[in-house]
Amino acid sequence: MFFFLIKKSFFDMWDNMITVFLVNLGFVLVAAGAVYLPYLLRFNNAVAVVGIAIGVIAFNLYTGAASFIARDVSDYERSGFKEFGTYLKETWKASVGLAVITVVQILVLVVAMPFYLQMGGLLGMGAVSLIFWISVVWWLASQYYFGVRARLDTGFRKILKKSFILLFDNTGFTVMLGIGTVITFAISAFTAFLLPGITSILIWHQDAIKLRLLKYDYLEKNPEASRKEIPWDALLIDEKEKVGQRTLRGMIFPWKE
Repeated sequence: MFFFLIKKSFFDMWDNMITVFLVNLGFVLVAAGAVYLPYLLRFNNAVAVVGIAIGVIAFNLYTGAASFIARDVSDYERSGFKEFGTYLKETWKASVGLAVITVVQILVLVVAMPFYLQMGGLLGMGAVSLIFWISVVWWLASQYYFGVRARLDTGFRKILKKSFILLFDNTGFTVMLGIGTVITFAISAFTAFLLPGITSILIWHQDAIKLRLLKYDYLEKNPEASRKEIPWDALLIDEKEKVGQRTLRGMIFPWKE
């Protein structure tokens, strides 16, 4: 199943490369503003923190709307900036909620981590270790956040709850998903995050939850089935037909196929 996820995500990005590029360009501009604002307000620490908060909220608002574009791509639907305003209205509450958590996390990492590192000793290192692993677990769960918002629930608390349920019920898969996220992010650095970029990461996450939900649909229809023996080949037939068989020649020169 995981290898098909890689294939589907790649071709979803490839088939919508112009949309991905344009949404990524928006990400670059929003991120630049989010970074530059605290720099402008650096004359006062309290004001600078407000600048960071505004930047994080703006970035998350954009991410929320972009995640719905990624959902459309995952569902083989055409989508673009003409839907952006509508998606922004649909996702702003969830985006602000995630932004608040992000700001708190940044403050903890910037303020608490150096404090406990400086403290040293068993207590200090224990606190640093705890903060680190809580951050890792949260980051892994947050990969499902906008996918849950798009496909399962709109309530902030329920989104968080279901994101953690997906993490703990699919731990190995989620770790592999995180590795894929890190690799895509690292590759994107070489193109100034224009390709594959943050949008491709959102597509990766949307594809992941879409395919993973097939497992829960199957278990709901077959309550006696083993959770460890999911018939992925059968469940993925429709998705595999939609992705189709591709060749490198057909990808680069589709008119010659």
